[in-house]
Amino acid sequence: MDQPQGRLIRLRARADARPAPAEALLAALPTPMLLIDHEGVILDANVAAETLLNLSRTAVIGMMVEDAIGHSLTSVPSDTPFVAYDQEITLPGHRNQRADIMSAPLPEWRGWRVVTIHAHPSAAPIARRGVQAGGALTAAGAAALLAHEIKNPMSGIRGAAQLLEANVDAEAQSLTRLIRDEVDRVTALIDRMEGFTDTRPLEIGPQNIHAILEHAKAVAIRGFGDNIVFRESYDPSLPAILGHRDSLVQVLINLLKNASEAIGDKGGTVTLTTAYRHGVRVVTGSGDGRRSLPIEVCVIDDGPGAPPEIAEHLFDPFVSSKRAGRGLGLALVEKMIADQGGMVEYAREGSPERTVFRLLLPRASKK
Repeated sequence: MDQPQGRLIRLRARADARPAPAEALLAALPTPMLLIDHEGVILDANVAAETLLNLSRTAVIGMMVEDAIGHSLTSVPSDTPFVAYDQEITLPGHRNQRADIMSAPLPEWRGWRVVTIHAHPSAAPIARRGVQAGGALTAAGAAALLAHEIKNPMSGIRGAAQLLEANVDAEAQSLTRLIRDEVDRVTALIDRMEGFTDTRPLEIGPQNIHAILEHAKAVAIRGFGDNIVFRESYDPSLPAILGHRDSLVQVLINLLKNASEAIGDKGGTVTLTTAYRHGVRVVTGSGDGRRSLPIEVCVIDDGPGAPPEIAEHLFDPFVSSKRAGRGLGLALVEKMIADQGGMVEYAREGSPERTVFRLLLPRASKK
């Protein structure tokens, strides 16, 4: 008997000796699943359903399915399979989300049905940018113009202020120092804007997103995240993404720094997640096709989120909720992600609500 055949027989013998119970298989399914009777009362739920509803199994059992997902399903014959795509469901806590609902009868239990809920990757992103780069190209043109027209004269103004400072009294010197400080501030702003002016295509290739996440987290811990508890929820089976390593590291450091500043000195939790999302496609910038973006990376914090009046414009240049902010960090994040064919979203999700920055990225081609 050859070695592979012998190994297969041993594996089959092990499975026959201790078969996995059906309850364990259902509990491990990543798809939310509910068992309901003919009146729409929930009789059972798996772990994924608990996570989606943000309720324990004990709390879910006995609920009406309409109270759980906002759809009664009683108008659909219980002995007929049923599918409804792209429905808006209302979860406990008044959370709205798009999802596909599928229902199948249990023939041996009259009126009972199994309902599966395939939630879409994002309930309702408040702000979304990428692929076509949105306002990033406009910002790039503005940055190039400002860098050329303003930065060079600024160095002359600063030099003149230094010469004046050596020949004026102490009271006037405070004014020349003010001139120098303001010139330095404007120059620093222009330096940051110059990140938009480089329109050369990035050299992208296969990347391990988890290695990039760990590198960015290590930088955050040593730099600005000493009051942050980092948690990870990774899908270890993810394939390689198609991207530019250094740009992705910079994007994640920017998002982690934003999360740290949003949480503040009191401290809090930042959660990093990865997942594979089937069927996530976006129209390409040229409009001649669709690009698959199945790799999802989330940076989630328990800070207060952006003020509602600017939330829809977070990725626009010069929009910031920070007192000393310049409004360029997220605009640069958008540009870097768009340059790699990806998308970035901002949303407030969960109960209690948390801030979610979601990156949707292409996967590397299979060899």
